[in-house]
Amino acid sequence: MPDNSMAALLEAVLFACGEPIEISRLAAGLNLEKAAVREQLDAYAARLKRSDRGIELLFLGESVQLCSKKCFEDRIAAVVSARKNTPLSGAAMETLAIIAYNQPVTKSFVEQVRGVESGQVVNNLVEKELVEEAGRLDGPGRPILYRTTPHFLRCFGLSSLAELPELPQSGGESAQ
Repeated sequence: MPDNSMAALLEAVLFACGEPIEISRLAAGLNLEKAAVREQLDAYAARLKRSDRGIELLFLGESVQLCSKKCFEDRIAAVVSARKNTPLSGAAMETLAIIAYNQPVTKSFVEQVRGVESGQVVNNLVEKELVEEAGRLDGPGRPILYRTTPHFLRCFGLSSLAELPELPQSGGESAQ
């Protein structure tokens, strides 16, 4: 594989990971020798440093991660904080209500109740600090459980979850 293709492959994998990955795991997944992958990573990191790109390759011991360059830190923070303060969509409000009334719940539970894929909505609620991880379910795959946060209570003017309005009854069955 030509160097440019390898750099593109490494960039794609590192971007998709979004978090540090061990070089040995990267090498194993790409079916390459660790030393060859390290050499490619070093060359890629050098190219990023010489370019006008907004990313750099960060080496963390035996792991590596793509990240934004430090010089853009303030502008990135401004954009991210602006995103945190955007109003909640109808889908987000619906998802938040499902989590608040049934917590702790998994993403698949939310999706089952809503009838649509809800992973990104849950992730956005986590980013806005309205929902947080609450451990893992003891079951196949050990999915993450989610619950509301104290920030959720503050945003909605509640001192506890007990202050949530009662859900309407339908057909004599509890909505919970």
